[in-house]
Amino acid sequence: MKHIALHADFSERCVVDSLSLPWQPSPSPMVHRRLLERDGGEIARATSIVRYDAGARFDAHLHELGEEILVLDGTLGDDFGSYGPGTYLKNPPGSTHAPFSEEGCTLFVKLRHLDPADTDRIVVNTAQTPWHRGMVDGLTVMPLSEFQTTHTALVRWAPGTYFNPHRHFGGEEIFVVEGVFSDEHGSYRQGSWIRSPHLSQHQPFSVQGCLILVKTGHLLD
Repeated sequence: MKHIALHADFSERCVVDSLSLPWQPSPSPMVHRRLLERDGGEIARATSIVRYDAGARFDAHLHELGEEILVLDGTLGDDFGSYGPGTYLKNPPGSTHAPFSEEGCTLFVKLRHLDPADTDRIVVNTAQTPWHRGMVDGLTVMPLSEFQTTHTALVRWAPGTYFNPHRHFGGEEIFVVEGVFSDEHGSYRQGSWIRSPHLSQHQPFSVQGCLILVKTGHLLD
């Protein structure tokens, strides 16, 4: 793959409806991807939706700057285990694995975004992990990963939940897993990806309710 610079400038706000994007090929003929953000060639800093056909597999490979995965549907496997819907994985910089899927799966994947010093491997089965009360009524939070200024969590919004206006130190990235998430700039259905830069501000809410994956504090460079 030639070098692609897609939404590569962290100072810009980006909104992408992943469900409207075409599937593009990967090095495996049985794995396809929708590109949300990418800076590089076949080895790139990237955020993508990745679909494994049933029986797809990759050879063992190195993640020099790490990988984060949220399993959206189906089951992903690798050398270390099997990961069903809702599983969050963080494979740290320098880790290797050989992923596959016997039944097929769809994943939200971030590659080469981790600090080299972030060396913890994390696996969270979100179907069996407790939720914590959020900062306002109707909001519940499931922390997934923390390192220095970076925080990753699932956040569930009950219908009719409104949050306070706030500013994002280090930026914010959201993937809408279920429902519809909104702010003063618009409404974002399931499959939407929103990246807001360092010190951006908004006032989010959800009329019908939603589940979002949120990553903050990682857009300082």
